[in-house]
Amino acid sequence: MLIALNKPYGVLCQFTDADGRRTLADFIRQKDVYAAGRLDQDSEGLLLLTDDGRLAHQLTDPGHKQPKTYLVQVEGEIDKAALEALRRGVLLNDGPTLPTVAQAATEPDWLWPRDPPVRFRKSIPTSWLSISLREGRNRQVRRMTAAVGFPTLRLIRVQVGEHALDGLAPGESRQIR
Repeated sequence: MLIALNKPYGVLCQFTDADGRRTLADFIRQKDVYAAGRLDQDSEGLLLLTDDGRLAHQLTDPGHKQPKTYLVQVEGEIDKAALEALRRGVLLNDGPTLPTVAQAATEPDWLWPRDPPVRFRKSIPTSWLSISLREGRNRQVRRMTAAVGFPTLRLIRVQVGEHALDGLAPGESRQIR
């Protein structure tokens, strides 16, 4: 079984929390499924859940090279030099990243408002980009955009391998056949 969930902002990628924060249990009623990969509490978008350990491994193990694609809002107007640096790979404190597919994007018309909203500053513009990568280090996209001088304000995973968000609203899920 494979379930696609549009994980809302502020939700933990686990089913229980001793501190009473929102978890996957608030959205997924199916028993005995587990997240295939993770999204930070402050990230949104596609999260795949399965009851099949082998499938979870295929989806998450970097050796299987499943691309993960993110829509990223950054602080500042992204420039060609930063995009090229992201494409080549950047040096992080835990070593260099693999090359990525990175390109400027526009805010999509299907995008839902975030609750709470992203901070707004009149004097500092924001821009959007699309990043696809084949590794999955802790907070990697955020660290990469910061390393090239453009801190991430909003991060939405839109695709994992062949599985895409495809119109799921925040908190909605669907079973994938």
